[in-house]
Amino acid sequence: MARMYEMKQKEVINVKDGNRLGYVSDFEIDTENGKIKKIIIPVTGKVFGVFGREREYHIKWSNIKSIGDDLIIIEADNDDILEDV
Repeated sequence: MARMYEMKQKEVINVKDGNRLGYVSDFEIDTENGKIKKIIIPVTGKVFGVFGREREYHIKWSNIKSIGDDLIIIEADNDDILEDV
């Protein structure tokens, strides 16, 4: 199992459409059992945090198919994981 710090160093790729989503910026943790519920990836394309809505990918742990040395492979529909914040 990878450590949270190590997971932030890995690029996330969706095998459903081949998109490179970016890098993990945060986690949603179940505080009762200490397990990761979701990984969170900011949507790129904003300039200095302005000129666009805040959007993030919220990927459930169950959507993660593989964690390798350099990549995290997920399988999900973008409409299901993209959220406004």
